[in-house]
Amino acid sequence: MQDILFRVLVGGVDALVLMDEPAFTGCVLRCRVIGIIEGEQGSKKDKKRNDRIVAIEKENHSLANIVQINDLGKKFLNELENFFVNYHELSGEKYKIWGVNGPSQARKRIGDAMRLYRK
Repeated sequence: MQDILFRVLVGGVDALVLMDEPAFTGCVLRCRVIGIIEGEQGSKKDKKRNDRIVAIEKENHSLANIVQINDLGKKFLNELENFFVNYHELSGEKYKIWGVNGPSQARKRIGDAMRLYRK
């Protein structure tokens, strides 16, 4: 598995990092990407893509056996999806899940964001 040094380069890519210990806003974590939750937010007139990269902090021991997002289990994935839908609903926005994909699709999205950042 490849380790990735996560830095949020552009507003279009958010990351959910699963870890054993709490962290603080703005810290840099070494992570391994396990997948992506793809979706869109907003109203019919103002929809925008808002994907979530899902990663595991490199030193995490309790999730060491997780290789891809589906390894988290259907119940946990459903809870994650519901969290994002409900989170947006609290601020009056809709969030629609398009799908869940593995690490290769997540890395592609990270690469796309990095190219946009360099422009």
